[in-house]
Amino acid sequence: MQIIAVRREHVRRFGLLLLIVVLLVLYRFRFHWVKLTPKKMQSRNLGLQANKEYFQLEEEKFLILGGSMHYFRIPRAYWTDRMLKMKAMGLNTLTTYVPWNLHEPQRGTFNFKSDLDLEAYLKLANDLDLWVILRPGAYICSEWDLGGLPSWLLRDKNMKLRTTYPGFTDAVDAFFNVLIPKVLPFQYKRGGPIIAVQVENEYGGYAKDDKYMEYVKEALLSRGIVELLMTSDNKDGLSKGSIAGALPTFNFQKLESGLALMKDLDPAKPKMVMEYWSGWFDHWGSTHHIYREGILNTIEAVLSKGVSINLYMFHGGTNFGFMNGAQDFGSYIADVTSYDYDAPLSEAGDYTEKYVQIRKLYSKYLGEELPEMPPMMKKQRYAPIQSKEYISLWDALGQVEKPIRSERPINMENLPINNGSGQSYGYTLYTTVISSGGVLHAGQNVRDRAQVFLNDLSIGFLDYKNVELMVPDITGKQNLSLLVENRGRVNYGIKIDEQRKGLLGDIFLNKQPLKDFIIYPLEMKTNFIESFSAIKLNRVPEKPVLPAFFYGSLYLESLPYDSFIQLKGWEKGVVFVNGLNLGRYWDIGPQKTLYLPAPWIQHGNNEIVIFEESKAGKIIEFVDQPDLGQSVHV
Repeated sequence: MQIIAVRREHVRRFGLLLLIVVLLVLYRFRFHWVKLTPKKMQSRNLGLQANKEYFQLEEEKFLILGGSMHYFRIPRAYWTDRMLKMKAMGLNTLTTYVPWNLHEPQRGTFNFKSDLDLEAYLKLANDLDLWVILRPGAYICSEWDLGGLPSWLLRDKNMKLRTTYPGFTDAVDAFFNVLIPKVLPFQYKRGGPIIAVQVENEYGGYAKDDKYMEYVKEALLSRGIVELLMTSDNKDGLSKGSIAGALPTFNFQKLESGLALMKDLDPAKPKMVMEYWSGWFDHWGSTHHIYREGILNTIEAVLSKGVSINLYMFHGGTNFGFMNGAQDFGSYIADVTSYDYDAPLSEAGDYTEKYVQIRKLYSKYLGEELPEMPPMMKKQRYAPIQSKEYISLWDALGQVEKPIRSERPINMENLPINNGSGQSYGYTLYTTVISSGGVLHAGQNVRDRAQVFLNDLSIGFLDYKNVELMVPDITGKQNLSLLVENRGRVNYGIKIDEQRKGLLGDIFLNKQPLKDFIIYPLEMKTNFIESFSAIKLNRVPEKPVLPAFFYGSLYLESLPYDSFIQLKGWEKGVVFVNGLNLGRYWDIGPQKTLYLPAPWIQHGNNEIVIFEESKAGKIIEFVDQPDLGQSVHV
């Protein structure tokens, strides 16, 4: 009996000790993400709740470990790879914007196909057990042209973007009438992955209309959004961007500013860093920004407080085509093609040291082994090729469908093309006839950069800083042309209403306005680039007439792999691969290579077209490593 009593006492003590250990473990990991995945959830009644100091998902504590990754910056064939790498780092939630300007490129014409198939993206996230926070805008910022707003909005001379101005809200309503029904089935309460939806984006930094956020909120609710609503702001606008009925979240990079922002939030509500800026973006003529110091300490400090966190970006991707944004806080600067962002997963989907370190941190914090890291995509250094044929811009003008005649210049957005939606991107050529030389004066009417030609000879450039140019003396009548490039619309700040491109007003020669223009919209869409195959091209001479389109052929004898195009000796222009716009290049840097994803090329022949403005190189090189330029720490 004594032995039995002793054993009972040992069992009792052991039980107490075990209970204490369990309680300590639970306390230590009290804010761990609950492993509730879309397939494992049974009840779908409550959704993500924010009525306590921590999130709850179906009454279970839930910590959001998120990462931003935009479907429109990644070839569709790579969506699965990038999501699996997201899960392997320990993330449980994907956040994505929705780019209105890509989905409605012309007013009333919608595109949700191929790389823009949002429904397929959401379904894939659901299949891979990732939750989703959807950020549908309508404005998204994102270092994206006009913050994701379609440029045809600016055809209205009275347009007031991001306000309750009827011309704007009518357009948003029409877009949401198409967009929101597509995402409703993917809401959590309907069995999908969407656990929260953001109301607009960083409105506190704009805040021109105190009725606007209520309008956007009701636009979402009235169309059937039933999940938790959120807002997102940085230090400049957290106090002005919030709205009743939506949980405020905040954005920052440095720990000190983040801690200060937390103090201003309701202590009885869960806190979330919607954008922890894990890197930064680049602009032409500057350096490549990297951000390493203090990242792990900041993430660990945030987690120790039970605060949910979303890495912006987890994987940046690429501003393919002409979709890069710009900034203007006193002077205009345009962003580069790459959106690598110094993110944990590189532009080409490669692991970085930052990825490995954050993965270790999350694994330690979660107290479990994370999924195995998927293999990296192979990169290939293809043999360089030469451009053997070309066509000058002047000879290519015959392929422009409808040149426009106008007494005065017309800005891009108001050109009478694209079913009344104007020109959104690319270049516009304005040609007139002059009979004397003198001083050409543009004021601030060139947006953003114009190369000026006398007949087909370049005589200089006009932009925001260079507003005057000498035109040589001439005899008789000669053509004066301005090739104006839209380098990207400002995506953040109060100047988004001022983003009309091309020539915004009169250009003066000797104080007299130039008149009687022929205007060529050079959008450089796929059908335009491919149209040259039906006409005779010229052999590239020693001194080609520029600007021009240069043609080369990359022949692959095996399956394609990712690569990077390097253009040594070329100056400034755009690269097209099999008719698709890979993006801009410019020798002022910082970016020195363009990412060429394998899904854009094929076994056999691949057509490489370079539109070069000023100086043609001899060869086109393909390398297996990116060169984003000289780095500077943020």
